[in-house]
Amino acid sequence: MSKDTVQDGLVVSMDYKLTVDGEVLDSSDDAGPLQFLAGYGNIVPGLESEMIGMKVGESKDVVVKPEDGYGEFDDDAFMDVPRNEFPADMEIEEGVELNVTDEDGQNQYARVDSITKETVRLDFNHPLAGAELHFSVKVVALRDPTEEELDHGDVHEEGHHH
Repeated sequence: MSKDTVQDGLVVSMDYKLTVDGEVLDSSDDAGPLQFLAGYGNIVPGLESEMIGMKVGESKDVVVKPEDGYGEFDDDAFMDVPRNEFPADMEIEEGVELNVTDEDGQNQYARVDSITKETVRLDFNHPLAGAELHFSVKVVALRDPTEEELDHGDVHEEGHHH
């Protein structure tokens, strides 16, 4: 199998820019190229599938629909939590992002939607749920993953530990 195109099981380094509603939300300009292990769901599926077969040095603009990105906006993904369940010293205001732990001990991302005296309404939708994602990507490099990366199914960049 030739190693000069993006395919499952290779580590892809890419420059990228993410634009939503005309606003650049994220880009590799700050941190340098993003590395991901193709075929392991490290990046949103709609982008990954479009990148398969791209060559090093090739650029592409990809539009990812919500269902292939961060999911549709879910009107049911809200929860009312009694105000007194939050630590007294915790700053709670609309738009604040929290990590909450569900019954299974899974960390979940939530955003404070609204507040009354008694309750806090949390929104569990991903901030980009329902958004059409516009990616501008360029494949910078391809390499074989290390044993450890294959074991874990994601990329271990030097100095970054999960």
